[in-house]
Amino acid sequence: MARLLYVMMVLGGVAIGVTLWAWGQPLVSRSGEVRLWVNSIWSNENSQQFADWYSLSHAILGMLIALIGRGLAPRVPYAVILALVLVIGVGWEIIEHTDMVLDRFRGQTIYQGYMGDTVLNAVSDYIFMLAGFFTAMALPIRWGIFLVLGLEILSGAVARDSLILTTLRIVHPIQAIADWQDETNPVTHPAAP
Repeated sequence: MARLLYVMMVLGGVAIGVTLWAWGQPLVSRSGEVRLWVNSIWSNENSQQFADWYSLSHAILGMLIALIGRGLAPRVPYAVILALVLVIGVGWEIIEHTDMVLDRFRGQTIYQGYMGDTVLNAVSDYIFMLAGFFTAMALPIRWGIFLVLGLEILSGAVARDSLILTTLRIVHPIQAIADWQDETNPVTHPAAP
């Protein structure tokens, strides 16, 4: 059973890539550049390259699934928890690129003009989620919780966005959070000469 799930894990990445490519998402950034890291949530290369601050959100999501699976339902077999993370990971990367979800993201100030992820970024986000899952499965639950909190605080403090902030913004936007995030936007707040 575990071997089948690992094959499904690889096929999940293929399914994401093929689906997004078939829907017209570019394989890599339209700039032609391929980077390992994009440091600004405001960059045109954000969600286009291998990793960015939202990669942490995907890793955190994988960790949360593992921690919930381990903590709330310790009798649930590992294979069931892994299957759940695969379904959520593949499902989210595909659903995220539907017009309904893209329009919802675009309705938020921070995502105006967002055209979706490149295939490279979407598959990478899926890999980050899996990495978060396997990390939290390997750590003692207490350390997994500390890691989730630490990464969420780091992302919120440095990038001014995180899994919690993104979820809040999509479900129930709060203007004060949007204003705080916008303070680092180089278009609306250019650096003084």
